[in-house]
Amino acid sequence: MTAASAVEAVFRIESARIIAGVARIVRDVGIAEEIAQDALVAALEQWPQSGVPDRPGAWLMATAKHRAIDLVRRKETYARKLAEVGRALEDVPPPVPADAEDIDDDLLRLIFTACHQVLSTDARIALTLRLLGGLTTEEIARAFLATEPTVAQRIVRAKRALAKAGVPFEVPYGSERAERLSSVLEVIYLVFNEGYSATAGDDWQRPALCEDALRLGRVLAGLMPQEPEVHGLVALLEIQASRTAARTGPDGEPVLLADQNRSRWNQMLIRRGFAALARANAAAGGPPGPYALQAAIAACHAQAVRYEETDWPTIAVLYGRLAALTPSPVVELNRAVAVSMAEGPKAGLAMVDELAAEPALKDYHLLPSVRGDLLARLGRTAEARAEFERAASLTRNERERELLLARASECAPGGR
Repeated sequence: MTAASAVEAVFRIESARIIAGVARIVRDVGIAEEIAQDALVAALEQWPQSGVPDRPGAWLMATAKHRAIDLVRRKETYARKLAEVGRALEDVPPPVPADAEDIDDDLLRLIFTACHQVLSTDARIALTLRLLGGLTTEEIARAFLATEPTVAQRIVRAKRALAKAGVPFEVPYGSERAERLSSVLEVIYLVFNEGYSATAGDDWQRPALCEDALRLGRVLAGLMPQEPEVHGLVALLEIQASRTAARTGPDGEPVLLADQNRSRWNQMLIRRGFAALARANAAAGGPPGPYALQAAIAACHAQAVRYEETDWPTIAVLYGRLAALTPSPVVELNRAVAVSMAEGPKAGLAMVDELAAEPALKDYHLLPSVRGDLLARLGRTAEARAEFERAASLTRNERERELLLARASECAPGGR
């Protein structure tokens, strides 16, 4: 491995921790990222001549912190700035790794800052992937099918918004912490979902996004082991990710849950998911939260050796508890599917028809898709075909459109 490739590899792994450590000093994530990049440039200049250090991550961290301290001293008067950040800046230690626990505290602060509610959801996702996922602007743009300038501008505006709002670089406490944690978990969940079922484009899945979200979830669980919903989210992502290899065919075409080869499900991820779910239940000390409930539903699927052995009555009950906890038309739609499998398609169709007027589901392609499936199971193939065609017209994912049109074709007279 060349010095340049070593720099890139180390920076990809360590960038989030470096930015977090620097942000604690400069109190601005935008400036912190710039300083981290400066440390990267310094490594690219020096390592080819001096060789790769024994602890390259520590070298980058120390270099970045020294530059951050120099910047603070240049920009502010000694008296005011030293009073603000303390005497720690006066006695900067030599380039050695910062205390591991201290780094983790900084990383936790960075997660909460990047996912602050002052930012839009899109901005939180882009900034999180940039600062914590280590993705380039180009990679984020490609993953979410946006233009690179759009994503770049989104990230720049997010940094400015945080600075303008004076968002403190800290882990909140009390009620604010619960509110902010909800935002953090939502961002990780949305990133995973985009990778698991891409909303648009030519690919059914984007596994790299799933991996990024899962890694962020695991990091957060390590930093906040007392939070049950963090473990609940990790459990959900682990179990869902276990199906990745079975969810597409040889040519990348979608494979529905009923048709998946379960021997291709990753048993290690399933075991990790079950362990995380056990930690969530142990930490909760009471009824499970929304992510733990979704993880329990995923666990029911994972426990079934064959699709026909799925415990649909339990899944329907779990969806009912989830709907009571977090009322949502989408949750109700999923509950309708579970009820249809437990009690028959007629019962599920009645529930779906009650959702038809929901404004939130007006352009949601899975509503006609589910309705089409229920109608087909009831033998009402002409109506089912129309629903599948409508669903195909609403989705922006080419692979999903092909699947829905194929299902519509099966419902046509003489269909296969």
